Amino acid sequence: MDITGIAKIATEMADFGTKQTVGIAVLKKTIEINAAGALALIEAIPDITQLAQNLPAHLGRNINTTA
Repeated sequence: MDITGIAKIATEMADFGTKQTVGIAVLKKTIEINAAGALALIEAIPDITQLAQNLPAHLGRNINTTA
């Protein structure tokens, strides 16, 4: 193997390492964005105690067991 072949392999290995680092950074950012979106959805869920206070008193006392 000549010197240019070794240099070419070294350059390709460095490029691969850089691409892998960039890919990991993009993946981490995507995970952060998804986590922020999930948190926003969870926070948008209304409080069940407030919903229950707005319902008539007779609702939720009986369970219909026939289908």
